Amino acid sequence: MAVRKRSIAGAAAFAIAVAGVGALSAGTANADEKINWMSIPATPDMRGVAAPNGLSPQLREYIAAQGSNVLENPTDLVKYYGYLNDGTLVPDPANSFAEASKTEPDKNTYLRLSGLHGADPTYNYGRNFVFQGHEGGKAGYLTRVNLDADAAHRVTLLAATLADGTTPVPPIDGSTWDPWAKRLLLTAENGNKGAVLQATPDINSTVEDVSNVLGRAGYEGIQNDSAGNVWMVEDTGGNSPAGSTAKNPNSFVYRFVPNDRGDLKKGGKLQALQVISNRTGSPITFQAIDAGHPTGGVFTDEQKDLSSYGTVFDTAWVTIHDTAVDTSGQPFDANALAKTAAATPFKRPENGVFRPGTNFNEFFFTATGDTNATSDANAECGGWGGLYQLTQNDPSADHGKLRLFYRGDQAHTGLDNVTFVDRDHVAAVEDGGSTLHKQRNAFDSAYLFDVKADYSKTNEPVRFLAEGRDEAATEDALLIGTPGFHNDDDNEITGIHVSNGDPSVNGILGAQNPRPFQDGWRMFWTQQHGQNILWEITSNGTDN
Repeated sequence: MAVRKRSIAGAAAFAIAVAGVGALSAGTANADEKINWMSIPATPDMRGVAAPNGLSPQLREYIAAQGSNVLENPTDLVKYYGYLNDGTLVPDPANSFAEASKTEPDKNTYLRLSGLHGADPTYNYGRNFVFQGHEGGKAGYLTRVNLDADAAHRVTLLAATLADGTTPVPPIDGSTWDPWAKRLLLTAENGNKGAVLQATPDINSTVEDVSNVLGRAGYEGIQNDSAGNVWMVEDTGGNSPAGSTAKNPNSFVYRFVPNDRGDLKKGGKLQALQVISNRTGSPITFQAIDAGHPTGGVFTDEQKDLSSYGTVFDTAWVTIHDTAVDTSGQPFDANALAKTAAATPFKRPENGVFRPGTNFNEFFFTATGDTNATSDANAECGGWGGLYQLTQNDPSADHGKLRLFYRGDQAHTGLDNVTFVDRDHVAAVEDGGSTLHKQRNAFDSAYLFDVKADYSKTNEPVRFLAEGRDEAATEDALLIGTPGFHNDDDNEITGIHVSNGDPSVNGILGAQNPRPFQDGWRMFWTQQHGQNILWEITSNGTDN
């Protein structure tokens, strides 16, 4: 998601969230036999009032880590799980209400690994871990939440610098596990200064920038497929047309085809997704925006088609960079190359995931849209964003089909992180931002979508999580605009993640059919900003 500008007593002392209050329509409950989570109202935005998170009655959540957890191996700057050591952990009225920089622990990757170490050579750290990069603050870093550990050993700092020992780790957004390279893959969402990093999972992690192979872009979502290809989804906002509050599409979906899937540094081909217009038979492109024939522009007929139900597009993968051709070994601007190669821009397609049980032939990705109720693209041109489904005969196929699976509206917009809960249900979470929260009087939510449903009809997705606003974020929201105050205000949902932690090739997300809360399948999400809490969602003991 885009960057926008308290300790636990031990592993057993987790907090249980209570249901939040709400004001928006609850929608309908899902009638699936395996998952029957009741839809709940959204939590209203009331200035100066903190509100707990709401959950479907079938669910409960526990704190796995929170921002004020002291790292077991802190540095002078990186001391806490979700705060830097550059100020007080609450606003200081004696210092212009400044407070420590909040670091936004972001996308979650859960793994079951044996033999990992921490700062204490005599301690058994168990085998259940959640890995996260940190996106906000003055510095990025990589942490590991040791789920089996006590409070003193709960969070380990894996790295704050790259492998050279001096270059700071950039702010990190997305993450996944590459079972062939046996590395975490991390993304830095920073436009043409963005990056893809790979990192070992133990303390004193070796973190390497592989942008000379995968390029630089505003990468956010990152996933492997069964062939060892790496799929990346970019979040780079576009410019607004004159007199408009909407944003032009400016982000791409990428696929990297490695020469050696066990070692990404050996190079390969970076490709970008191209969508063919049903009107002209030609690619929907960005260059046409500048050339006066804006097929990729926000108010074009093609953008209306991309934002409409029932239209199916042909797609192709176009190669934008090949290390066999460019032997310089230097990083390159992937976004610029995608435009030159006539790839198709989208409105901030932040994250994507493969549908289980489809042999990696179905890929769902979110489009966040404009997250502004005043956008003049909202009605027809994708301003509210949505969910897309890309279907191919094989994950390495050159061609496929694309359709809009779900079109957002004011009550369901800003879709960002996404995960499959089982074979037929995908969860997506909102990153609406404080402006939209005020405009619609509702905080962010997480939704459950049935992939077999037809959302062109009136049925709504199930809202299973209605995020509230914790006390720290509430305090921060009252301080926005105060000279010296520099943190964000409202909480944000990120890192929704369902996994059984299998680190093998068979454990790639999409390879197995998840069974929520059974057979080792676990569900996590992060409540960014405020107290920066990592939550684990579990069953409440009732029907799921």
